[in-house]
Amino acid sequence: MGKKTKKTDNSNVLANNKKAFHDFTVLERYEAGISLAGTEVKSCRARNISMIDSYVRIQNGQAILLNVHIAAYEQGNRFNHDPVRKRTLLLHKREILKLFQQLREKGLTLVPLKFYLNKGLIKVELGLCKGKTKGDKRESLRERQDNRDARRAMSLYKR
Repeated sequence: MGKKTKKTDNSNVLANNKKAFHDFTVLERYEAGISLAGTEVKSCRARNISMIDSYVRIQNGQAILLNVHIAAYEQGNRFNHDPVRKRTLLLHKREILKLFQQLREKGLTLVPLKFYLNKGLIKVELGLCKGKTKGDKRESLRERQDNRDARRAMSLYKR
């Protein structure tokens, strides 16, 4: 758990946080386990996850995931889970301390980037992020458009 992540297979990705890449610059990535209730696991596997405005806060030596909406499981009964409850992340103690120091001193934010399956377990990729300014956002959009234009020109040239 809690290691720096490597690339995952796209078929195992349950949800992506595209807004995070638009609003933040990702400095470091971490993999963390997540403590889920029974029906939450089934709902996650059905890809019913929304991470809009979600973030991680460190409280009492634990990493807590906030504002993640995991929809109620349709076939669940009266024991169904609360869709936006606080969820505990499973990280090593020294990683939590390191992240806590970085969040407190540098003004960074810890944001979930994606939910995915790893050997049958649901994992969360966390990003230690710094907020982008309006100019940074415009620059990244311009850069993406330039790359698209260059690829399009190269594909026309190959024909």
